[in-house]
Amino acid sequence: MSKNGVPLIPPKPIFHLKNTIKYQILVVTLFVSLSATGQQFTEITGTPPTNQPSDSRSVNIIDLNGDGWDDIFITNGQQPGTVNMLYTNNGNGTFTAVAGDPIVSNAAPFDGATFGDVDNDGDADAFAVTWYGQLNYFYRNNGNGTFNHEPQNVTGTIGTYSETAAWGDYNNDGSIDLYITNSDGNKKNMLYQNDGTGNFTAITTGQLVTDVKNSRGTTWIDFDNDGDQDLFVANEGNQTNDFYVNDGTGNFSKMNGVPPVNDNKSSMSASWGDIDNDGDFDLFIANSQYFAAQNNQLFINNGTGSFTAVTTGDIVTDGGCSYGSGFADYDNDGDVDLFVTNGYCNGTIENFLYDNDGAGNFNRNLSALADFTTPCSFGMAWGDLDNNGFQDLVISTCKNSSTSPAPNNKLFLNNGNTNHWLKIHAIGTASNRSAIGTRIYITALIGGQTITQMREISSQTGYCGQNSLVAHFGLGDATTIQNLHIEWPSGSNLYLNNLPVDTTLQITEVVNTALPSDLLSNSGGMIVYEERDSGNWMVKLTTVLAGQTAVLTVFDIAGKKIWETVYDGKSDSVKIPKSFLTTKGIYVVRLIGKNQSLETKFAVK
Repeated sequence: MSKNGVPLIPPKPIFHLKNTIKYQILVVTLFVSLSATGQQFTEITGTPPTNQPSDSRSVNIIDLNGDGWDDIFITNGQQPGTVNMLYTNNGNGTFTAVAGDPIVSNAAPFDGATFGDVDNDGDADAFAVTWYGQLNYFYRNNGNGTFNHEPQNVTGTIGTYSETAAWGDYNNDGSIDLYITNSDGNKKNMLYQNDGTGNFTAITTGQLVTDVKNSRGTTWIDFDNDGDQDLFVANEGNQTNDFYVNDGTGNFSKMNGVPPVNDNKSSMSASWGDIDNDGDFDLFIANSQYFAAQNNQLFINNGTGSFTAVTTGDIVTDGGCSYGSGFADYDNDGDVDLFVTNGYCNGTIENFLYDNDGAGNFNRNLSALADFTTPCSFGMAWGDLDNNGFQDLVISTCKNSSTSPAPNNKLFLNNGNTNHWLKIHAIGTASNRSAIGTRIYITALIGGQTITQMREISSQTGYCGQNSLVAHFGLGDATTIQNLHIEWPSGSNLYLNNLPVDTTLQITEVVNTALPSDLLSNSGGMIVYEERDSGNWMVKLTTVLAGQTAVLTVFDIAGKKIWETVYDGKSDSVKIPKSFLTTKGIYVVRLIGKNQSLETKFAVK
């Protein structure tokens, strides 16, 4: 084979609460939605990451230094080898190229990449795969967005023909494991189990690692809503795709003979999204026969562990030589839309953007971008790069042939509109720190209808793509979040009500063993957020403390008392005057009552 370069609360069953959990909830920032002018997106050219011609593969949007701004990682796949590219967000949606770090110093024919916190130390580590029988690369984050290369970790000295990889906690032990696809060599895919410290053991038995096909994209997903990660693998060469169903103990059975694994396509990627807001994830598959178009596929999840193929509409009749794909609500209207990349095709190549009508029907959008044409596109990813509440788009571009000039990668910033939004940055503790596999549900009144939306945090979308780990929801004209429900992989659940919109909530799952049992919070936590109009900061309690009085104190990160007041227990919120929070930085809010104690952090930016 030759390489082509290439309701509602609770909306779901509640799992057993394994630990006594206290939740810290932090509103990181709040921005006003922008009004769009012209196209929905503005293409950024001539500056990083769009000013470095390359033959690129993967796009990963991930906050690597913990500053609250997503960065961009792009792999390059040209033979015999090229270094990868990392761009640090400057805190305003512009970027600086990183030089000299190990993660951008190894030259190899790279393909996919995936980021996740393998050692649960609070930063995202990296795994990047290669082809042509070369070694894969594991990079451990030092905590500040710099990396160390660990050549013996994970696949070590094994040469591979790997396409991509995905982190997922398949055995729910609180540490993310790794699955790697291969399309040549012995063609066996690889599964590595994390020992909890970010060191890995190869799993050598089971169909996940013994099936032999030309595998491309892979995604972990809880498609059947049973609280564990299932695995989908896209296979090229007109082979059936593979779907492995987790039994809850980390053992898998293979789905056979039914949609979406009952036909022979040349599949490159799979992406998951709840396109009809009915509480389960539907499946899009991108197909390509390499310079021959093949229709893509969409499957509706029936909610019973089965799928129904969609046979009409642009999304399954447009043809194309499709590779990357990803769902996101780019117009913030309360339903997920879809972007699809195309490459290694004849004639003029165009990427696809499909608008969801709210019922799971898609129409191709021809105006949101000024230009949909591409020399050749591979991976793509969504993320709010300028923190304005709207999803931006990064596309890796490739050489359509060996003689084609190396193109620049593409960045499209979302101009926004008047629709509202909510973002959730979930941090696991009993669960894996990256919160991969975490389910988030929100319910809001949008366009006069009560709608519950769902997201699952994932380490991979489509082929060679990773969306931001910060979950994003479009809210249309909603002005309040009625309900928020988080299902952590550990089995614990969080419920909150009446939350503000146009806000980023940082929610940490914390097992609290430091306080005596009579002081453990049973209220679920508190939220700190900035009011748009007044600039004051509000402390909102998830429940009123039953008439108790308590002392609420604000400290700076060094422990200096900034402000204090007595909370009377009669309302669910306390105002912190903005005059006490004039210095940017991290602050601590502590509420101590007779029987309860709450504490959380928030950031003034």
